[in-house]
Amino acid sequence: QVQLVESGGGLVQAGDSLRLSCAASGRTFRSSAMGWFRQAPGKEREFVARIRWSDGIIQRADSVKGRFTISRENAKNTVYLQMNSLKPEDTAVYYCAAGPNYPSDYRQPHQYDYWGQGTQVTVSS
Repeated sequence: QVQLVESGGGLVQAGDSLRLSCAASGRTFRSSAMGWFRQAPGKEREFVARIRWSDGIIQRADSVKGRFTISRENAKNTVYLQMNSLKPEDTAVYYCAAGPNYPSDYRQPHQYDYWGQGTQVTVSS
């Protein structure tokens, strides 16, 4: 089992920054890849970014490249999503997820086995 707890969401204005955190625990999370997804009202859950815990390899959605950065801190068993230049369209519930290192399609939510409870990010214009 892997347990994931997100934090760091909030209400900000367009152009501001936020950093989300995902604290991981459990026996196998170090052999997993950690991903961030988001879901806006009425929309499907959308891939944002992903990092492999073992070697730090990163993938990001095109919509966030140049604005969002994913990183990990081994000592704290925590993955971060640094979000800069936020836009109103970034408004969503953001979820942390853990899954296999080499899924068939890392952008698909069903490829991930464990999920956090989500944290709300609201960007006002």
